[in-house]
Amino acid sequence: MRIFESSRPDIVIEDCSITDFALKDADRLGDKAAFIDSTNGRSMSYAQLADRIRRLAGGLKAQGAGPGTTWALMGPNVPQYAVAFHGLAYAGATITTLNPTYGAAEIGHQLRDSKATAIITTQAFLATAREAAKACGVEHIYLLDDGDAPPLSSLEGEPLAEQVEVDYAAHVVALPYSSGTTGFPKGVMLTHRNLVANLCQARPFFDLGEDDVCFAVLPFFHIYGMQVLMNMALGHGATVVTVPRFDLVKMLELVQEQRMTRLFLVPPIVLALAKQPIVDNYDMSSVKQIYSGAAPLPEEVASAAAKRLDCGIGQGYGLTETSPVLTTTDTKNYRAGSVGTVIPNTQIRLVDPESGEDAGPGERGELWARGPQVTGGYFGNAGATAATIDDDGWLHTGDVAIADEDGHFYIVDRLKELIKVNGFQVAPAELEARLLQHESIVDAAVIGIPDDEAGERPKGFIVTAPGATLDAQTVISFAAENLVSYKELAVVEFIDAIPKSASGKILRRQLRD
Repeated sequence: MRIFESSRPDIVIEDCSITDFALKDADRLGDKAAFIDSTNGRSMSYAQLADRIRRLAGGLKAQGAGPGTTWALMGPNVPQYAVAFHGLAYAGATITTLNPTYGAAEIGHQLRDSKATAIITTQAFLATAREAAKACGVEHIYLLDDGDAPPLSSLEGEPLAEQVEVDYAAHVVALPYSSGTTGFPKGVMLTHRNLVANLCQARPFFDLGEDDVCFAVLPFFHIYGMQVLMNMALGHGATVVTVPRFDLVKMLELVQEQRMTRLFLVPPIVLALAKQPIVDNYDMSSVKQIYSGAAPLPEEVASAAAKRLDCGIGQGYGLTETSPVLTTTDTKNYRAGSVGTVIPNTQIRLVDPESGEDAGPGERGELWARGPQVTGGYFGNAGATAATIDDDGWLHTGDVAIADEDGHFYIVDRLKELIKVNGFQVAPAELEARLLQHESIVDAAVIGIPDDEAGERPKGFIVTAPGATLDAQTVISFAAENLVSYKELAVVEFIDAIPKSASGKILRRQLRD
């Protein structure tokens, strides 16, 4: 058995809640800006953040929210999002984070599956939230902003002096949804211990400090934004500039105005920094580092962006199921094209899926991981958990990687069938089920195809009923109903039959070929 471990020594994991980690220096930092809202320029200091979190937690506890209750949080990146997340966490509740661009059907699935009893959202998404809530019997909706529902501030009460007592290693504080290795989205159970452990493990590599100003367009509902930007940055006293949606010009203006030092991005945005002529019109000299995650960053794009901005660049690899970081690059030991080396307190194996043997240097294998950041499983889904985490605690990621002699990892393929669009996972099974609801479609299959901007886009293969007449746009429009935009089909191809194995499994490789 060949096990990869960090060249750095194991670290001591802080024994605290995720909120205590994020607020550990809040009292000392006082009036220093924790957040700046890019939409209005208003700042929220560390003292104000801590006060609002403690007041919300106190009010929530008084009203019965706490261990055993789950609340859904659905909103864009705004400072109030962190207040809601940590107020709930401090009160001992579980937070299931929702993509605010979801349709009512997708929201409804997550509400029912997570057993959420209330929703926190914004006025912009209230109508969709109400539609989903009505279908699921969820009665309580609160707003992060002003609008046609009670504001979150109406729940505030006497400040809670300390974290509601929970078992940090067992209590599920965050329940983000991921498609995992296959199938429909499932709730990933992440404990306080999972989240805090990963922040402690990654700390030496990110080296964030109180002088840093971070660009936060990566959504807080996604594990990357939630952990690296909302929790790690706060835990290190940085200032986080929240951005509800990406706009290149707006980003460039903010970098120049706020003298941003750290840009946490995904590959399409790094590509824009490398290629778009407009970048030269702005002063980007404050940027010390670009960090890319959620999808592989091509070597040539990384090098071009770093050279253009005259800054460091890094990338990492992880999953929602690993809180999320497993590997990351080290500025002192950078290797172009690599997603880095193993972080401390973590073990990785590369296993040949056919033979079950460990892969040697330069050989492909499925990446398996084990460590304190790894989820205990999927909420209410023992079958999916058993299919992903084996009896020895190894998480089978479904991603194919190679490692060189020095332990630098390169993600090269995926065993799993998920399509990754701008870092978001799209399960082919979900789209196929939707397509088969059309009366004129008798069979369907979906694969990912390369896309320069998004990494991948879904492509549908359609078998129509005899005598039926369908065009590609009709199929695309039908599939898109009630689905978030990144799940939409980019291309449709009509074929006579979907290739399948003797057991009925779709032979996606034949479709790709």
